[in-house]
Amino acid sequence: MDIEQKQNEFIDHFVKRASSLKGSALASVVTEATSHPSLFAFSEILAVPDVVELEGTEHSVYLDVLRLFAYGTWSDYTSNSGRLPELGSDQALKLKQLTVLTLAETNKVLPYDQLMQELDVTNVRELEDFLINECMYAGIVRGKLDQLRRCFEVQFAAGRDLKPEQLGSMIQTLSNWLTTSDNLSVSIQEKIKWADNMSGLDKKHRKEVEERVEDVKKSLSSKADIDIRGHEEVYSEPGGVMDYEEDRSRPKRRRHPIS
Repeated sequence: MDIEQKQNEFIDHFVKRASSLKGSALASVVTEATSHPSLFAFSEILAVPDVVELEGTEHSVYLDVLRLFAYGTWSDYTSNSGRLPELGSDQALKLKQLTVLTLAETNKVLPYDQLMQELDVTNVRELEDFLINECMYAGIVRGKLDQLRRCFEVQFAAGRDLKPEQLGSMIQTLSNWLTTSDNLSVSIQEKIKWADNMSGLDKKHRKEVEERVEDVKKSLSSKADIDIRGHEEVYSEPGGVMDYEEDRSRPKRRRHPIS
């Protein structure tokens, strides 16, 4: 089971908890959700009415933390750390993992220099250990570390929550994909129809050839029968060759002496 499937049960768990709490009581839910090692999606928690109601209140900072983990990166946190609560070690690790996912959304080859800058990592060894132990082993990405080119080649990356402003673009992308799929389906059906027609023509041609062969065989057989009957008639006509046995059975004529 991949990371995107495994976390569904955790999402349901935190949504139920958030739905039963209000105000400052939601702080514990937010902290636990953003620290959980197998949870990488937060839009469902953000949509809980009691969480939405935090907007504009003295507890809105918890809503900001959830939005950071749903849509933001480590650099977003460091840029706004003055108005956000300090993150625990598990939260910091989670946000850096999410940062890798964000970078992998737009580029399948991530330079080491870019990753070290975005993750506040000081050397290549630390970066590679992070990518291997905290990302690939966690199942959120798959890829290849290219030490010679100093880059990480992404083969798979788990999806992140979509920002509200990204929905229109995503809908358009899916619409384009659906149109392309429909056109491809029509093309495939036409190819299948063409193949069926060609197969039918081939069968018809094969049948015609077989019928012609049979006609030729019959024609040759008939000609052979006529030739045989013609020979039989020649040898059975009167005045023809007399049967030897019949000739022997006839009495011989006597010859009279000539005087």
